[in-house]
Amino acid sequence: MNDKIVMPVWTFGLFIVVMNTTMFNVSIPGIIHDLHISADLGSWIISSYSIGYALSTIIYSRLSDSVPIRRLVAVGLSILGLSSMFGLFVTSFHTLLAARILQSAGAGTMAGLGLVLASRYIPYERRGSAIALISAGSAMAFGLGPIVGGIISEYFGWNGLFAVTCLVLILLPILIRLLPKEEPKPFTFDVAGAVLTVLNAVTLLTAVTQRSLLWFLASVLTFAVHGWHLQKSKETFINVELLKNPSYLKLSAVGFCILVLNLGNLFLMPLALSHLFEKSPLVIGMMIAPGAILSAFLTRFVGQWIDRYGNHRFLLIGHGMLAAVMAVFALDLVSSPVIIMIGYICFAPAYSASISALNNETSRILPKKRIGSGMGLMQLIQFFGGSISVALCGLLLAVQTKVSIGTAYQHVYLILFFISLCSLGVLFWYRRSTTRGNLQGSVESAS
Repeated sequence: MNDKIVMPVWTFGLFIVVMNTTMFNVSIPGIIHDLHISADLGSWIISSYSIGYALSTIIYSRLSDSVPIRRLVAVGLSILGLSSMFGLFVTSFHTLLAARILQSAGAGTMAGLGLVLASRYIPYERRGSAIALISAGSAMAFGLGPIVGGIISEYFGWNGLFAVTCLVLILLPILIRLLPKEEPKPFTFDVAGAVLTVLNAVTLLTAVTQRSLLWFLASVLTFAVHGWHLQKSKETFINVELLKNPSYLKLSAVGFCILVLNLGNLFLMPLALSHLFEKSPLVIGMMIAPGAILSAFLTRFVGQWIDRYGNHRFLLIGHGMLAAVMAVFALDLVSSPVIIMIGYICFAPAYSASISALNNETSRILPKKRIGSGMGLMQLIQFFGGSISVALCGLLLAVQTKVSIGTAYQHVYLILFFISLCSLGVLFWYRRSTTRGNLQGSVESAS
């Protein structure tokens, strides 16, 4: 596989898919008005895609252990492209929701299989650059999504947003030609485990967003049934061996926290710029864009530096910058919108470096036969952290009725700052245990 051609093409496809997550954010008021629905129903246009995207990511990754990647890409991008074409003509809430859910069912192929492809076919000495390219594409998409969504919605209406993801139909034949051919392997797929994973995610996220005790109890029940299933079955959707790997669990916790910080910040910044400084959606997008562009510009260098200096160093540097930005926002968010713009200019490259080094380190510790399931589960954990973050940040803002709006935002950022410190602590714990393990291995080899 010629990764110098394949990975940029793949990153462009991932850019389109991830941008589809944030493009609709600025259009929700217009959708609510045009379709005459409540704000609660309108929020499902965003959350349904996020949930489906996270779940389909691990499903495609898990299937890649048995099914050739080319076949999965053909199925996933066809579903995404055709559902996007359908979305151009929807005129009701239910058809719009169906289009978004179908989009998410296909979108997971780009996020999940990109890391599997890099881990399986790119040598470790060049893998950091490839994973950094993927991560930077995601970071830029998160940042540019609101501005692209604002421009399209203003001039073409919210239906026009679906035209962007129709572009994957052009990429499909290119990727099919470029991707390596693989022989099918014996097919083993735990359908019951996949269904239980979906139920775990949907019930827990619904319990958080709806603040419902009934949904929380339902979530506890689905997790209990899933735990029983993991003990009784041999080939499970969530690989039990991964859950017994302390290093993998620590890296998963760090990945969860990184996405909590990233999606929580991307949710809060537009709201703060609108509520505190009365900025329009287009101006908000313009203020977020510099950080995303800088992150994309630094991609090549970050990947080379990770390959040269190692994952641990960039995880620590990135985490330090993320924590610093959260601290500044917690202390001085209300003083000027420039604080937010400069903060994101620092935040976006730090996020990109952190997530690139994390995914590269995860690929390093996984045995080859576990790469599909391991990277897929890591992606699910990360996106689940982001989904939970958005729901909780909105909830924390809503319950702070006795303080000023500026103070409420600062309180939420203070919580995110403490989460960044917790993630940094787990990272030091992982580094210490890894170093100790390497020293012990060297002693055993010498003896």
